[in-house]
Amino acid sequence: MRIDTKALLRSKHFARFVYRFIRIYSRTFRVSVINEKPWRDYLANGGRVLICSWHQQFFSFIRHFQTYKAYQPCLMISQSADGQLIANVANFSGWHTVRGSSSKDGGVALAKIIERLKETGLAAHILDGPKGPAGIIKRGAVQIAMEAGAMIVPVYAEADAKWIFNSWDRFFVPKPFARLTIRYGDMVPPPDPAADADGIEAHRKALETLMRPALAA
Repeated sequence: MRIDTKALLRSKHFARFVYRFIRIYSRTFRVSVINEKPWRDYLANGGRVLICSWHQQFFSFIRHFQTYKAYQPCLMISQSADGQLIANVANFSGWHTVRGSSSKDGGVALAKIIERLKETGLAAHILDGPKGPAGIIKRGAVQIAMEAGAMIVPVYAEADAKWIFNSWDRFFVPKPFARLTIRYGDMVPPPDPAADADGIEAHRKALETLMRPALAA
């Protein structure tokens, strides 16, 4: 019997199974969360926040990020078949997904996520997804923060035991019972709304320099 892989990846029933598996699996992690309070206080006081992470680390955040569902946060996911699976899992976690990427319908997706971020105050962005290059921040994250007037909050995952895959980003999954640390960086102000292309690029490079040391080798 031949399995239609694309249909399986797009199936909400399969996504629900994956979501439940991740929930159960992630319960084995011994999790520490560092420096979360400053940006949550800022959000509670009416500020806007864009959480930014590297593609290789996003699996580690799935369970903890469900605690933010009351904010009705949003996240951009690519329009590929595996992107549909990730989007469905995110939706089950209480996140609103916007479909698009830097290579397909990026402008429309950026406009949608900026609009929703202005409404709800919280969004997340995978900086080098969906296809890399790894460790290279794309302009979209800075543009979202600038146009929405949102603070950029880097987030990093560190695990003392993990499987590292031979993928373009060296994607990793913490092993069962691993000590997982979710660490938030200090809030980074967005560029001035009047910034030109050079100003936006300088901001992008500065953020990239700040966050690249946290990539797992």
